[in-house]
Amino acid sequence: MTGMELKILDWLQTIRTPIGDALMCFITSLGNVGAIWIVLAVVLIAIPKTRKSGIIVAAALIIDAALCSGILKNVFCRIRPFDVNTAVQVLITKPRDFSFPSGHTSASFAAATALYLAKERKLFATTLVLACLIAFSRMYLYVHYPTDIIGGILIGITSAYLAIGVRRKSR
Repeated sequence: MTGMELKILDWLQTIRTPIGDALMCFITSLGNVGAIWIVLAVVLIAIPKTRKSGIIVAAALIIDAALCSGILKNVFCRIRPFDVNTAVQVLITKPRDFSFPSGHTSASFAAATALYLAKERKLFATTLVLACLIAFSRMYLYVHYPTDIIGGILIGITSAYLAIGVRRKSR
């Protein structure tokens, strides 16, 4: 699969532009260490009306971090695409951890799905768009394979469902 995936990533390199490069670097930075999602969870927790939703988002992010970075990256040990095709100019600081699954993507989809499950529909729509942009940016920037992104999406969604399940059982 890696050969086909590299072809997809190489094709993405052909549509790069200076504006696209700047935009994708900015978008991907929003997902660094899950910062935007952690801030969102804290803000939601601080507002009494959205506190329950914030707790669900925070729980989803914690579960996601444990699954993605704590377990799966170390089980699969997949090297990053820029280490396979060293001719590509990487525009961001090269991540030092393994490639599968995409942590940026999984955290983004964990937060967005948690908001959906918490019935925060308007906030969900915005976060889903941002989650998709962050996921795409990881391929555009040549730091993740498409299957890393798909894996990240599935793990993020699963983490949100696990968080809502834990919340329901704790009632």
